[in-house]
Amino acid sequence: MKVVYHEDYNQVYASDPASAPGRIQAIEVELHGKVSFVTPLAANREDILRVHTPEHIRSVEREGVYDIAALAAGGAIKTAQIGLTEPCFGLIRPPGHHASASSAWGFCYFNNMAIALEKLKSQQEIKKAFILDFDLHFGDGNVNILDGKGYVTILNPGSENRNDYLKTVEAALATTEADMIAVSAGFDNHEEDWGGLLKTEDYTLMGRLVLETARRNQGGCFGILEGGYNHRVLGKNVLAFIKGLEG
Repeated sequence: MKVVYHEDYNQVYASDPASAPGRIQAIEVELHGKVSFVTPLAANREDILRVHTPEHIRSVEREGVYDIAALAAGGAIKTAQIGLTEPCFGLIRPPGHHASASSAWGFCYFNNMAIALEKLKSQQEIKKAFILDFDLHFGDGNVNILDGKGYVTILNPGSENRNDYLKTVEAALATTEADMIAVSAGFDNHEEDWGGLLKTEDYTLMGRLVLETARRNQGGCFGILEGGYNHRVLGKNVLAFIKGLEG
């Protein structure tokens, strides 16, 4: 399977856990030899302005992280474009699902998911999208930007019971008619990460459900990295999800 990745994602651009040294490397090492890496370009300003206000973009520039944030957004676009015809995963950072049109928090700067989907929609590549956001934290930026667009349905599973959580995901995917299934893939709800709920095999299950839904709807699917902070298990969890996504 193709995985979108750039060596610059290893940069330590901030002092938060999403930029911690070794985070991306822990995943890259686990995936090495098992996937085909594809190098993205940075998103252009037009793509970012489709989602964010000029003042927000200027604030990201003032913070000195515009280049890496634009590269993450570009990685999401590339992942989504590949996802139109085959499953794809974006090993990108900074994450994005807490970024709204004019603000951001939670280690995010630009909303990678929104930028990618809006790019596809503007080019009439998709009609409807379904976002599964299985990050531990509610993806408020995804909701704030995309929920009112009319073509996007978003699921942030909230159950504290593992079986109920997975049943919620399965039920929602079973009823969607979206021709693009997109995943904000945060792995911090793993049993050895901050959330302490999901097992590694659960990511394989959710990946497989995403793939099956995309095939049923004769559409595409992709996932992009959000959270996940225990470097010891992060790579294994990402690989588990990819295995499910590729069938």
